[in-house]
Amino acid sequence: MAGPRLKGQEVDVHIMVNGVHQSTLTEIRSFSAELQLEVSSEGYLGQKTNLRDEVFNGVSGQIEMHTASPDWISLANAIKDRAMRKAGATLTVINIMAVLNYPSGDKKRMSFNDCSFGSIPVGFGSRSDFATISLNFECSDYVIL
Repeated sequence: MAGPRLKGQEVDVHIMVNGVHQSTLTEIRSFSAELQLEVSSEGYLGQKTNLRDEVFNGVSGQIEMHTASPDWISLANAIKDRAMRKAGATLTVINIMAVLNYPSGDKKRMSFNDCSFGSIPVGFGSRSDFATISLNFECSDYVIL
């Protein structure tokens, strides 16, 4: 029989800007990462089936969070300034790390380095809903630490 499965309560998400941990971005609602792969298929004369190869196209992901401090605005500004190529901002490096704390005691860290970002929606569903911020990211690769 398999042991307990990994739940969201055992996953910590950390965001670093230029090596500085953004410790106040803690109300992470959801985190997802997708390893982007594609299959290249080609048929040849004399072959009974197509030959296939895999191509790794990087990683995409999304972080959805609530906020209890304005620190997410600093992160959004760092992303915007880098995208606008403002002086000094082009050197900004943003890394995302997911720490998977398995119930068995095993711990794996998935580090998504030098992330690029798409739209950053900020929403207020209603008067009683919390502000929700989403970060859509992509990067070339991930590293297991």
